[in-house]
This record gives sequence, structure tokens and C-alpha cells, in this order.
Amino acid sequence: MSENHASPSAPATVGEQAGAPAAEATTASAAEATSASPAAASPAAASPAAASSAAVSSAVAQQARGRREKPMFPDGPAPDPAGSHHERRIRSFQPRRSRVTTGQGEALRRLWPKWGLDIDGLSKLDLGELFGDPELPVVLEIGFGMGEATAKMAAADPGTGILACDVHTPGQGNLLGLAERNGLDNVRVANGDAIILLREMLVPDSLAGLRVYFPDPWPKKRHHKRRLIQPEFLALAATRMAPGALLHCATDWEPYAEQMLEVLSAAPDFENTQSDGGFAPRPDFRPLTRFEGQGLDKGHVVHDLLFRRKAH
Repeated sequence: MSENHASPSAPATVGEQAGAPAAEATTASAAEATSASPAAASPAAASPAAASSAAVSSAVAQQARGRREKPMFPDGPAPDPAGSHHERRIRSFQPRRSRVTTGQGEALRRLWPKWGLDIDGLSKLDLGELFGDPELPVVLEIGFGMGEATAKMAAADPGTGILACDVHTPGQGNLLGLAERNGLDNVRVANGDAIILLREMLVPDSLAGLRVYFPDPWPKKRHHKRRLIQPEFLALAATRMAPGALLHCATDWEPYAEQMLEVLSAAPDFENTQSDGGFAPRPDFRPLTRFEGQGLDKGHVVHDLLFRRKAH
């Protein structure tokens, strides 16, 4: 049900985005293996027919490699913007490939240079410059799925900027399209690892809020270390959130909700907005998404957690 349960690790390249047949990769591998085999060096393999076949196979292999390496959107989101100069660590998201529609692709081509940014970790981000208003409070949303809820929140609160971070290319294109169609100039789309964004690119006290809706619950016990809401993450996030900023989490996975509540309650930089120290009712500003509605119809229980950043 939760739309962010299978967030990807990096946007797809052209072959993955356009749904290139798996047979091409198989053909490429077979061609490479053939060219390296002992038979390729035999006199029989040197015949004109064999040479022609080897040339065709080599061309197919090269074409397949080109599809994998060349991004569909040269001026759009990079496949792995910080991969070459930041550590490989355990991540809280995993690959989820799907096709980019014509409309999403067009939005990425036209709007990414205007409203998109890659999380490369190479420089500090000036949020006032990014949104064109140094006085605009900015909320970071980590994982936005297809962006419908993000667009609704941006439309309902034009006085707040939303920096929406995800790595799902179709969702990025969809949110950009929604922003344009609804005249939302308070949305920016960030592509890459939110941890690198927080640690390397955002300055202290720069965020008016942080939203984490329906993150991957990683239900298997051996994968719990991949869950995003951990003490280390909260310590980092607290340094980038202004005093009084609201941290809002929501999940439909009850064991994860219990862990979130436990970890947040123990975090020294945050305090629960609920006097009883428990979960919060869904606030009006978080819209009910289609996926959430389907889950509720099936009897799923959604838990919201609202914690405020303590004063320094």
C-alpha cells in the first residue's frame, strides 16, 4: 500500500527507463563471450562468414552497452550523482525500475533545468536562491512516490517551499508535471541520497520541517538496519532543522511505527507534540493518498508521528 516502500537506488538509464528487452543484454554478453572463446581464434572462425557474424555480434554488444550507459535525459537527473565521490554505505532504499511515460519524460526534459537538482554532495545549497525567496521557509520531504500528495501540500500552502527528494525517475517527472500544470512554483525536486543532501549540502538550521511519509519498512529482521528512522539519522537531521521545526513521519507498517516512536522518543533533540507521548492523528495538511485509502479499505492502520525540534 505504501507508495514509497520500494524506492530506487538510482534513476534508470535509457535501457531501463525505456524498457529495453533483456534479450539485448543477453545477446551482448553472449557476443562478448564468443569473441573471447578459443573457437574465435581457430582457422574456421577466421572464415568470411564467421568474421561477419562476429562483427555483427560485436556491434550488438556495443549498442547494448551504449543503451545502458547513456541516460535518456542528458540535462535531467543523473543516474548516481554522488556515486563517484562519496562512500558506499548501507542505504535505506532499493532499486525499483519502471518506465517513464511520454508526459513524464517531457516534463523531465523541459523542467529539470528549472526545478530539479542532483544531490552530488559537492557544494552547499542556498535554499533562498534555489526557491527565489530568501525568506521562504523550506520543508524537506524524503521519498514522495509519484508526487500527488506533495503537489497537494504545495498547493494548500504556497507560503512554504517543499524540497522533495527521491530517486524514482517516473515520480520525478510526474511531480514536475503536476507542479507546472497547477502553477506551483514552491516545489523543487532533488535527485539522489537524502543523507548526502543533509550531511553535505544543507547548512545548519536551514529547514523549517522534515517529512518522511511511508518509507520502506524493511520488514525482515536482518534488514532493519536499513530503516531510515534511526538514532544516527535523527542526530544528523536535527542539525539541519531550525528550533521548533516539525518532523512528521507516517507509516502503515505497525512494527516500524512502534520502532519510530521508540527511537524518536529517545532522541535528545526532539520532543513529541502529543501530551500522552504517543502517535498523533493525521494532520489536515497531510492529504490522504490513493494508496493510503486502498490500505485503509483493507484494514491497514496508519500511524502519524509529530515531533518538534527542541531549542538549542
